[in-house]
Amino acid sequence: MTRKIIIDTDPGQDDALAILLAFSSPELDVLGITAVAGNVPLALTELNARKICELAGRPDAKVFAGADRPLLRPLITAEHVHGKTGLDGPDLPVPTMPLQTQHAVDFIIETLRREEPGSVTICALGPLTNVAQILIRAPELAPRIREIVLMGGGFFEGGNITPTAEFNIHVDPHAAQIVLQSGVPVTILPLDVTHKALSTAKRVDRFRNMGTRAGDACVELLEFFERFDEEKYGSDGGPLHDPNVIAYLLKPELYGGRTCNVTVEAANELTLGMTVVDWWGVTDRPKNAYYIRDVDDEGFFDLLIERIGRIS
Repeated sequence: MTRKIIIDTDPGQDDALAILLAFSSPELDVLGITAVAGNVPLALTELNARKICELAGRPDAKVFAGADRPLLRPLITAEHVHGKTGLDGPDLPVPTMPLQTQHAVDFIIETLRREEPGSVTICALGPLTNVAQILIRAPELAPRIREIVLMGGGFFEGGNITPTAEFNIHVDPHAAQIVLQSGVPVTILPLDVTHKALSTAKRVDRFRNMGTRAGDACVELLEFFERFDEEKYGSDGGPLHDPNVIAYLLKPELYGGRTCNVTVEAANELTLGMTVVDWWGVTDRPKNAYYIRDVDDEGFFDLLIERIGRIS
């Protein structure tokens, strides 16, 4: 049985590989892709999402534009990491597939009402603004969501946009608060796990050896994306964040974590967007998220390369 998913995203080179992984995995039924402002403004994230769909050979996929700013704060973007287009690296053509006219939040609400309760998973690869807006506008739909699986946060590893905050959560901490307090099952793939999945030179060469358009595009995406983190961390390759969300759905046995309380700092400017993880259960706050810390990184890359290698 396939698992129905909606991918909420702000592409982003690593978002691109996550979308390619989803489309090349028959276990997943991608009902739609919803764009949110994050790595770059919304006009670019929705454009990039359509470019990736066409790279995957899926011009039939439906892409919707959503929130163009966080709930309460000005938008912060990350062109210094992803380039001015958000998808710098390969020269992908302007997409011919249309952007859907329906707003992303309306699409998700309509889908949750139409599909069987507990059958739709939301895969959140960017700031959680769209997801929070669903829960604000239609809180009665929360029990109908099977799970929210998100890339965001970091506790043991620290932050990547500030000393204490990961980018996706920092962009819209108020949205993250709403998601974590919603009662929906939440799984978090934080920096604590993605920093163990490095796109080393040998792994990038495996994409190069595919000899396909998709493989070549992945090489160019990764070589652009990793340059920032290699300089920052002094590592062989950079962390590959967002594809872990999709890989977790496909092979949860590659990952390890525990259910605990996770809260987000949304008031103090010094630690704004920090994810506070009660890993050791030292408070009486209720457990509200499955927080992942470990990954079989070789298994992760084997899966990623095998599946994307199916795209001609």
